[in-house]
Amino acid sequence: MTDRKAQLAENLAKVEERITAACIAAGRKREEVTLIVVTKTYPASDVRILSELGVRHVAENRDQDAAPKAAECSDLPLLWHFVGQLQTNKVRSVVGYADLVQSVDRSKLVTALSKEAVRAEREVGCLIQVALDVEESGRGERGGVGSGGIEELGDLIARAPGLRLDGLMTVAPLTGPYAGRQQAAFERLMDLSTVLRRAHPAANMVSAGMSTDLEQAVAAGATHVRVGTAVLGVRPRLG
Repeated sequence: MTDRKAQLAENLAKVEERITAACIAAGRKREEVTLIVVTKTYPASDVRILSELGVRHVAENRDQDAAPKAAECSDLPLLWHFVGQLQTNKVRSVVGYADLVQSVDRSKLVTALSKEAVRAEREVGCLIQVALDVEESGRGERGGVGSGGIEELGDLIARAPGLRLDGLMTVAPLTGPYAGRQQAAFERLMDLSTVLRRAHPAANMVSAGMSTDLEQAVAAGATHVRVGTAVLGVRPRLG
């Protein structure tokens, strides 16, 4: 086993222990929570090692990094999640490899994703990114739609050819009423998920929690956690 593989295996085991402990504390089954490893800034060689170690879900947030990496790893049994803010001019490329886009937050993006999914003859899963640092209307500092926009956007995705409405995603907000209150933020997301599922029962995915707050996300009821640093380590800054 190479040094890097041993390091990633050790880190994965520690994250697995954290998720398992959080599930036990919350009275949940371990299989209720899916780990997505965020591989941004890390090379395709790391993605290949993660696949060897049993990881099936990986995430990227920049198309210029993700597209060549996904192409290099196209032989692997992976589900690719796109989690970054997505500009419409990058949609064609992203639809080429992403199985799910977790950052859908405006109707223009839904239209572009639908067009390219149909063109590529693919079905792309969509999560509505919810901004909890704004009032019901408006957009968040790091993308996302206010809670008041979820219903309309959900209906739009559900009707769009080539797209599948899978649920909701959020990033713990740095400002607003939930700043520093990660579990309260994630519980709010769960409440919003309950409302969405009344109209769209299959949209039961709730993506929340990262390396520093995955326990709070599991406690709140998240179905997916997005972990980068705790698995891959802190990458030194260039320059």
